Amino acid sequence: MSEEMKNPAQQPEEQPAEETKAETGAAPEENAEQEPKKHGKEKKKDLAAELEAAKAQAQAAETALNAAKDQLLRTAAEYENFRKRSAREQDAAFNNGVGFAVSQILAILDTLDMAANAPTTDENYKKGVLMTLDKAAAAFKVLKVEEIPALGLPFDPEVHSAVMQQPAAEGQESGTVVQVFQKGYKLGDKVVRHATVVVAE
Repeated sequence: MSEEMKNPAQQPEEQPAEETKAETGAAPEENAEQEPKKHGKEKKKDLAAELEAAKAQAQAAETALNAAKDQLLRTAAEYENFRKRSAREQDAAFNNGVGFAVSQILAILDTLDMAANAPTTDENYKKGVLMTLDKAAAAFKVLKVEEIPALGLPFDPEVHSAVMQQPAAEGQESGTVVQVFQKGYKLGDKVVRHATVVVAE
Protein backbone atom coordinates (compact mmCIF):
# COMPACT_ATOMS: atom_id res chain seq x y z
CA MET A 1 0.00 0.00 0.00
CA SER A 2 1.15 3.53 -0.67
CA GLU A 3 1.89 6.05 2.06
CA GLU A 4 -1.17 8.10 1.11
CA MET A 5 -3.45 5.20 1.72
CA LYS A 6 -1.65 4.29 4.91
CA ASN A 7 -2.15 7.75 6.41
CA PRO A 8 -5.49 8.97 5.11
CA ALA A 9 -5.96 11.35 8.08
CA GLN A 10 -2.93 13.47 7.23
CA GLN A 11 -4.49 15.20 4.19
CA PRO A 12 -7.36 16.95 6.03
CA GLU A 13 -4.80 18.41 8.44
CA GLU A 14 -3.27 20.52 5.62
CA GLN A 15 -6.60 22.23 4.64
CA PRO A 16 -6.96 24.42 7.71
CA ALA A 17 -3.50 25.79 7.01
CA GLU A 18 -4.60 26.83 3.52
CA GLU A 19 -7.78 28.43 4.90
CA THR A 20 -5.76 30.31 7.51
CA LYS A 21 -3.41 31.44 4.81
CA ALA A 22 -6.36 32.63 2.72
CA GLU A 23 -7.86 34.46 5.67
CA THR A 24 -4.51 36.03 6.47
CA GLY A 25 -4.17 37.16 2.88
CA ALA A 26 -7.67 38.86 2.94
CA ALA A 27 -6.80 41.31 5.75
CA PRO A 28 -4.46 43.53 3.70
CA GLU A 29 -7.11 43.81 0.99
CA GLU A 30 -9.69 45.08 3.50
CA ASN A 31 -7.17 47.58 4.92
CA ALA A 32 -6.41 48.73 1.40
CA GLU A 33 -10.12 49.41 0.82
CA GLN A 34 -10.53 51.27 4.13
CA GLU A 35 -7.45 53.46 3.59
CA PRO A 36 -8.92 55.53 0.66
CA LYS A 37 -12.15 56.01 2.63
CA LYS A 38 -10.18 57.37 5.55
CA HIS A 39 -8.21 59.74 3.32
CA GLY A 40 -11.46 60.84 1.62
CA LYS A 41 -13.03 61.83 4.94
CA GLU A 42 -9.93 63.74 5.97
CA LYS A 43 -9.88 65.52 2.63
CA LYS A 44 -13.53 66.54 3.05
CA LYS A 45 -12.74 67.89 6.51
CA ASP A 46 -9.82 69.87 5.09
CA LEU A 47 -11.99 71.27 2.30
CA ALA A 48 -14.69 72.22 4.78
CA ALA A 49 -12.11 73.99 6.95
CA GLU A 50 -10.74 75.83 3.92
CA LEU A 51 -14.27 76.84 2.91
CA GLU A 52 -14.99 78.22 6.38
CA ALA A 53 -11.71 80.13 6.31
CA ALA A 54 -12.56 81.55 2.88
CA LYS A 55 -16.00 82.60 4.15
CA ALA A 56 -14.41 84.32 7.14
CA GLN A 57 -11.96 86.15 4.88
CA ALA A 58 -14.79 87.22 2.56
CA GLN A 59 -16.80 88.50 5.54
CA ALA A 60 -13.79 90.42 6.83
CA ALA A 61 -13.19 91.90 3.37
CA GLU A 62 -16.85 92.96 3.10
CA THR A 63 -16.69 94.58 6.53
CA ALA A 64 -13.53 96.46 5.57
CA LEU A 65 -15.13 97.55 2.28
CA ASN A 66 -18.23 98.88 4.06
CA ALA A 67 -16.04 100.75 6.53
CA ALA A 68 -14.06 102.27 3.65
CA LYS A 69 -17.30 103.31 1.92
CA ASP A 70 -18.58 104.96 5.10
CA GLN A 71 -15.29 106.78 5.55
CA LEU A 72 -15.38 107.94 1.93
CA LEU A 73 -18.94 109.25 2.31
CA ARG A 74 -18.02 111.08 5.51
CA THR A 75 -14.96 112.60 3.86
CA ALA A 76 -17.03 113.70 0.85
CA ALA A 77 -19.67 115.25 3.14
CA GLU A 78 -17.01 117.05 5.17
CA TYR A 79 -15.40 118.39 2.00
CA GLU A 80 -18.76 119.60 0.68
CA ASN A 81 -19.47 121.38 3.97
CA PHE A 82 -15.99 122.90 3.90
CA ARG A 83 -16.49 124.07 0.31
CA LYS A 84 -19.84 125.69 1.11
CA ARG A 85 -18.49 127.30 4.27
CA SER A 86 -15.48 128.65 2.37
CA ALA A 87 -17.76 130.03 -0.35
CA ARG A 88 -19.93 131.77 2.26
CA GLU A 89 -16.87 133.23 3.96
CA GLN A 90 -15.49 134.48 0.64
CA ASP A 91 -18.84 136.04 -0.26
CA ALA A 92 -19.05 137.69 3.15
CA ALA A 93 -15.51 139.05 2.84
CA PHE A 94 -16.25 140.37 -0.66
CA ASN A 95 -19.50 141.99 0.45
CA ASN A 96 -17.80 143.57 3.44
CA GLY A 97 -15.13 145.01 1.16
CA VAL A 98 -17.68 146.31 -1.33
CA GLY A 99 -19.83 147.73 1.45
CA PHE A 100 -16.89 149.59 2.94
CA ALA A 101 -15.85 151.00 -0.45
CA VAL A 102 -19.40 152.10 -1.26
CA SER A 103 -19.80 153.76 2.13
CA GLN A 104 -16.72 155.86 1.40
CA ILE A 105 -18.07 157.26 -1.88
CA LEU A 106 -21.69 157.83 -0.83
CA ALA A 107 -20.84 161.33 0.39
CA ILE A 108 -19.55 162.12 -3.10
CA LEU A 109 -22.79 160.86 -4.64
CA ASP A 110 -24.78 162.97 -2.18
CA THR A 111 -22.89 166.04 -3.38
CA LEU A 112 -23.52 165.12 -7.01
CA ASP A 113 -27.24 164.64 -6.23
CA MET A 114 -27.43 168.12 -4.72
CA ALA A 115 -25.58 169.54 -7.71
CA ALA A 116 -27.97 167.83 -10.11
CA ASN A 117 -31.01 169.24 -8.28
CA ALA A 118 -29.60 172.74 -7.85
CA PRO A 119 -30.89 175.37 -10.30
CA THR A 120 -28.36 176.32 -12.94
CA THR A 121 -28.26 177.95 -16.34
CA ASP A 122 -25.28 175.87 -17.45
CA GLU A 123 -26.89 172.94 -19.20
CA ASN A 124 -23.57 171.31 -20.05
CA TYR A 125 -22.59 171.36 -16.38
CA LYS A 126 -25.88 169.76 -15.34
CA LYS A 127 -25.60 167.21 -18.14
CA GLY A 128 -22.11 166.25 -16.97
CA VAL A 129 -23.32 165.78 -13.38
CA LEU A 130 -26.22 163.59 -14.52
CA MET A 131 -23.90 161.48 -16.68
CA THR A 132 -21.62 160.95 -13.68
CA LEU A 133 -24.57 159.86 -11.55
CA ASP A 134 -25.68 157.44 -14.29
CA LYS A 135 -22.23 155.87 -14.38
CA ALA A 136 -22.23 155.54 -10.60
CA ALA A 137 -25.65 153.86 -10.75
CA ALA A 138 -24.37 151.43 -13.41
CA ALA A 139 -21.34 150.59 -11.26
CA PHE A 140 -23.60 150.01 -8.25
CA LYS A 141 -25.73 147.66 -10.33
CA VAL A 142 -22.67 145.57 -11.24
CA LEU A 143 -21.71 145.44 -7.56
CA LYS A 144 -25.34 144.57 -6.66
CA VAL A 145 -25.69 147.70 -4.56
CA GLU A 146 -29.30 148.90 -4.54
CA GLU A 147 -30.96 152.09 -3.41
CA ILE A 148 -33.36 151.49 -0.52
CA PRO A 149 -36.95 152.43 -1.46
CA ALA A 150 -38.43 154.91 1.00
CA LEU A 151 -40.67 157.71 -0.29
CA GLY A 152 -44.37 156.90 0.06
CA LEU A 153 -43.70 153.58 1.82
CA PRO A 154 -44.41 152.62 5.43
CA PHE A 155 -41.54 153.43 7.75
CA ASP A 156 -39.26 150.40 8.27
CA PRO A 157 -36.73 150.76 11.10
CA GLU A 158 -34.64 147.99 9.52
CA VAL A 159 -33.73 150.20 6.55
CA HIS A 160 -35.00 153.68 7.42
CA SER A 161 -33.78 156.23 9.95
CA ALA A 162 -36.38 158.86 10.95
CA VAL A 163 -35.01 162.27 11.85
CA MET A 164 -38.36 163.96 12.35
CA GLN A 165 -42.12 163.61 12.08
CA GLN A 166 -44.65 165.94 10.57
CA PRO A 167 -48.43 165.97 10.53
CA ALA A 168 -49.88 163.76 7.84
CA ALA A 169 -51.28 165.63 4.89
CA GLU A 170 -54.65 164.82 3.45
CA GLY A 171 -54.57 161.34 1.94
CA GLN A 172 -51.35 160.36 3.76
CA GLU A 173 -51.35 157.53 6.25
CA SER A 174 -49.65 157.79 9.60
CA GLY A 175 -46.22 156.17 9.61
CA THR A 176 -45.61 156.80 5.92
CA VAL A 177 -42.31 158.22 4.69
CA VAL A 178 -43.13 161.65 3.25
CA GLN A 179 -39.64 162.98 2.56
CA VAL A 180 -36.12 161.58 2.03
CA PHE A 181 -33.25 163.66 3.35
CA GLN A 182 -30.54 161.19 2.41
CA LYS A 183 -30.75 158.09 0.22
CA GLY A 184 -30.05 154.70 1.72
CA TYR A 185 -28.26 151.77 0.08
CA LYS A 186 -27.96 148.05 0.68
CA LEU A 187 -25.80 145.24 -0.61
CA GLY A 188 -27.91 142.11 -0.70
CA ASP A 189 -29.43 141.90 2.78
CA LYS A 190 -26.70 144.07 4.30
CA VAL A 191 -27.60 147.73 4.84
CA VAL A 192 -24.71 149.94 3.78
CA ARG A 193 -26.48 153.12 4.88
CA HIS A 194 -29.99 153.66 6.23
CA ALA A 195 -32.22 156.06 4.37
CA THR A 196 -32.70 159.26 6.39
CA VAL A 197 -36.39 160.16 6.21
CA VAL A 198 -39.29 162.23 7.52
CA VAL A 199 -42.33 160.28 8.68
CA ALA A 200 -45.97 161.35 8.79
CA GLU A 201 -47.51 161.36 12.26
